Amino acid sequence: MEHGPNILFICTDQQSRTAMGAAGTPWMQTPHMDRLAAQGVRFTDAYCSAPVCGPSRACLLTGRMSHDHGVLVNGLSLRQGVDNFGQLLQDAGYDTAWSGRWHLPEPYPTQSNPLPGFEALLPDSFRQLPRKQLGEVTDAPVTDAAIDFLKRDHTRPFCLGVALCNPHDICYWIMKADAHVATDDLPPLPTNFARDPAESEFIDIGRRRDHYGQENTATTDWSAHRWQAYLAEYARLTTLVDAQIGRLLTALDQSGLSENTVVICTSDHGEGMAAHELVVKLNLYEPAVSVPLLLRGPGVPVGEIRSQLVSGVDILPTICQIGGTEAPTDIAGRSLWPAITEQVAGREFVVSQLYPDTEDLELSGRMVRSRDYKYLCFNSGKRPEMLFDLRTDSAEQHNLALKADGAVALKQHRNMLRRWQDSSADDFVLSQAGS
Repeated sequence: MEHGPNILFICTDQQSRTAMGAAGTPWMQTPHMDRLAAQGVRFTDAYCSAPVCGPSRACLLTGRMSHDHGVLVNGLSLRQGVDNFGQLLQDAGYDTAWSGRWHLPEPYPTQSNPLPGFEALLPDSFRQLPRKQLGEVTDAPVTDAAIDFLKRDHTRPFCLGVALCNPHDICYWIMKADAHVATDDLPPLPTNFARDPAESEFIDIGRRRDHYGQENTATTDWSAHRWQAYLAEYARLTTLVDAQIGRLLTALDQSGLSENTVVICTSDHGEGMAAHELVVKLNLYEPAVSVPLLLRGPGVPVGEIRSQLVSGVDILPTICQIGGTEAPTDIAGRSLWPAITEQVAGREFVVSQLYPDTEDLELSGRMVRSRDYKYLCFNSGKRPEMLFDLRTDSAEQHNLALKADGAVALKQHRNMLRRWQDSSADDFVLSQAGS
C-alpha cells in the first residue's frame, strides 16, 4: 500500500472483546463502535499481548513482546533503543500526535512532558484536573485535544493516537464499599460465573494478592446482585467511552477527513466480567485477554468480519504498512493488512505473557491460543497447565490438561510454546510442582 492515508488510532482501557453491541452482547450499548464495525472490518479473535495496562500498551506501540521491550509490569519504561510507531511514521513524513493515557511510565503526558515520536496534545493544565485518574473526568478533555488536532490545516498525512481511560473506572467502583449499586435491568451473570476448584494454583493465589490487581480481594463477600450490578456499571462506563469515540468520528466527518483516514480501534486488555468470579485483568482467561479490534477507512472492506488470530503486537506493523514504511525486522508483530484486504490465513497461534506481581518479576504465565484450543501455563504452583477446547467450551470450564483425552492437544500446544520461545528468546519455564 502506498504512503498517504491518515491514521487515527483509538485505544480504550480495559474493554473486553464482548463488551460491544456489535459482538452480540445485548446489554452493551456502543452505537459508535458498532458503526465502525458496520463500516469496516471487525476481528473476532484479537488478543492483547499482556493483560495489564503498561505492558500491553508497550506491545501495541512497539510490536514487541514484554520480555523484549522490557515493560513486564506497570511502572516500568521501555528499554533503550526500542522505537514506537510514532517514531517510525515521523521518519516516513507523517505528523504524529498523542492525546490521553501513555503509562510508559507516566500516566498522561502533556505539552511540557513530550513523548518520543509524538507531539503531546494535552495542555499542562490537564494535570490539575480533580480525580484525574477517572475516565469520567479525563476522557472528555482528552477527546477535546484530539478534536482540536483534527481541525488543524494538515499539509502532511498524520497519525493521531487517542488513548481513552474508560471503562477502566470500574477498578475504583469495585474497591468502593459505598459505590452506587443499580437495581433495575441488571445483566445476567455469565454461565461460567463459578470458579473451578481445580484451576491452577497460580490463579487462585492471584485472587488474594493485595498489592497489584487487588480488586479481586474486594469481591469475596459480594452477593449475586452485587456481581450483576458490577456488570451494569461496567456497561455504563463502556457506553461513556463509546460516546467519546462518537465525538472523534463526528469530528473526522466535519473536517472532511473520513475518506482518507484509516481508523483503528482496540483496547489494551479486557476485564474479568465475573467469569470464574474474577474482576479486572492480570489473568489469562478470555474476558481479560481478549480485546475488540475494528478498522475502517480507505482500502478496508465494509461490514466484514475476520476470524484470523490477532495479537496486540500486530498493530505496529499494520500501521507501518498503512503508512508506507517498513517495520523493524526483529519484532514479533505481523501486519494485518493482508488479512483485512485479501482474507489470507492468519497465524497458527498467538501468545500472551502475564507477569502478575510487581514485587516478584520472576512469576509469570503464558497463553497459547490456536485456532481450536487455548493453553495456559504458569511457572509456579500446583496444576500449572490448563487446556480448553474453545470449539465446545468457549466458557473455559473443562480443563483438558487434567484429562486423558486432552493429552494429544496438550503435547501439541506445549510444542507450540516451545517453538515460540526458541524463536523469541523467551526463557519461561513451566512449574514442576505436583498436583
